[in-house]
Amino acid sequence: MLGRAIREQPRIFAVAVTGSVLFGLLVIAGAYVVGAVVGEVVVPSIAAGRVEWGALALAAALLLGISLLRVAAIFGRRLGAGYMQFRLQAAYRRRVTRRYLDLPLSWHHRHATGTLLSNANSDVEATWYPIAPLPFAVGTVVMLVAAIVSLFVTDWVLALVGLAIFPALFMLNVVYSRRMAPRQARAQRIRAEVSAIAHESFDGALVVKTMGREAQETTRFAARAGELRDALIAVGRLRGVFDPLLETLPSLGTLAVLVVGAIRLRQGAITVTELVSVAFLFTVLAFPVRAIGWVLAEVPRSVAGWDRVQQVLRATGDMPYGTATLPGDGTTPATLEFDDVWFGYEPAEEHTPGTEVLGEVSFTVPAGRTVALVGPTGSGKSTIAALALRLVDPRAGTVRIDGVDIRDLTLAALTSTAALVAQVPFVFDDTVRANITLDRPGIDDAAVWAALRLAEADGFVAALPDGLDTMVGERGTSLSGGQRQRLTLARALAGRPRLLVLDDATSAVDPRVEAAILAALRDDAAGPAATILVVAYRRATIALADEVVYVEQGRVVARGAHDTLLATVPGYADLVTAYEQAEAERERERTHTDEEAIR
Repeated sequence: MLGRAIREQPRIFAVAVTGSVLFGLLVIAGAYVVGAVVGEVVVPSIAAGRVEWGALALAAALLLGISLLRVAAIFGRRLGAGYMQFRLQAAYRRRVTRRYLDLPLSWHHRHATGTLLSNANSDVEATWYPIAPLPFAVGTVVMLVAAIVSLFVTDWVLALVGLAIFPALFMLNVVYSRRMAPRQARAQRIRAEVSAIAHESFDGALVVKTMGREAQETTRFAARAGELRDALIAVGRLRGVFDPLLETLPSLGTLAVLVVGAIRLRQGAITVTELVSVAFLFTVLAFPVRAIGWVLAEVPRSVAGWDRVQQVLRATGDMPYGTATLPGDGTTPATLEFDDVWFGYEPAEEHTPGTEVLGEVSFTVPAGRTVALVGPTGSGKSTIAALALRLVDPRAGTVRIDGVDIRDLTLAALTSTAALVAQVPFVFDDTVRANITLDRPGIDDAAVWAALRLAEADGFVAALPDGLDTMVGERGTSLSGGQRQRLTLARALAGRPRLLVLDDATSAVDPRVEAAILAALRDDAAGPAATILVVAYRRATIALADEVVYVEQGRVVARGAHDTLLATVPGYADLVTAYEQAEAERERERTHTDEEAIR
């Protein structure tokens, strides 16, 4: 993993390591300069009872020069390491996000949104935490080699002290990393679970509030947060044991050098200058050597984050686009065809059976026509809508637009031809204009207003405080349900699609407004605006369609005109009239309430 980081950012790493190596060599040089100052300036001055100002000035100049060079080296090391770390984090966030966009909806259905957010955020950050101290650690290794060589040059006995301390420090770090790894992996996994629960609760705030589930959600979150706390405490306890040991070893080395050095000095084997240089070297080595410990301490958490990020980057199930384009000039309505289509959702967990949703689905939506897709809840209508836009691919069979298998189309050809208005409208926390254009080229304000008029949304948008520049809030909180639906419909219409799929996209608007919208789509001034496949429940909506496709349990049961199916298909008649009766009953209740209020 660290090797990958170096290969991906070689120049920045080279700058950081150069600064670190320079710093390490200057530390060693500084130790010997200090030794020389003490042995050649301080001790003679004390012995003579007077100060040689020239020698003192030279010593001060040397120490100041080395300090300035060390400052420059620190700048290079820290800026390079930080730049490298943040570039890697940014690059892998983009990679994870692009992978999310490439993977099909079926993959997303099997993973909690909070976990995916954790993968792209905390897991990516954790992966590259060791990068910050890595150049320092590499420079420290070079410094240790140079230090041991200089120790042998100075005195072999003192060098043996160094050879005993440094390997002991390294082995302590290895033991620490091995014990830390499982604890960090567990903490990283629980952190993702906490994020998933929090996101789910925030996303379902309306349900939590209206159902009085605040206490239960708080308890559920607190339980997982408590596990995360305990996991992080376990990490902290282990650090509490090993950090003092890692700090103490270099200090013990310094003490050993002073004891052994004093004996060697009495024996005449070394001079005061050499003893001070070696003792000072051990003192200043304590901090850089910790850099190796920092890298090793972060590696367990980094590996845990890396494994979780790789689960996303190595995920399979891509839906590659083809190279084909559609015939024609791209201005006439398209033909949609389902040919013996089968589809089943993949299991949420491995080694469990999936769910078969559709089978033997075959029907055609002729160019410029409106077909209503009708069926009871769970019959597969939304899945058919998703297949028409290639949000998922069929397990068998073919979906065609203008005779071309949509799996063979380029992304541009598909998205410029077909548009889906989903069952649940999604509005971004942005302006009305931005929500409709989505930065698509060629959509000016005139096109925006034209789409709003078709969606029967121009009236309420014009009444907003800032018109098209009005901020609508997160998920469109400042708009009603019907306004959000009409806004998302206008978003789809702004691109002038040749095929429009409406998945119960007008359920929150008044039936009269819904009829006006569908009539406007059918009677556009330039001719039929698009071929329309509409998932419908209301009888008034269904009656506007040229043909009805009735589905039950993932199978097409009947096709034909609304009146024909109403008379010949009992299941269809029961479904449509039941909805109509429910609407009539609600209307009677509203009328009765109004009359009571008047009385």
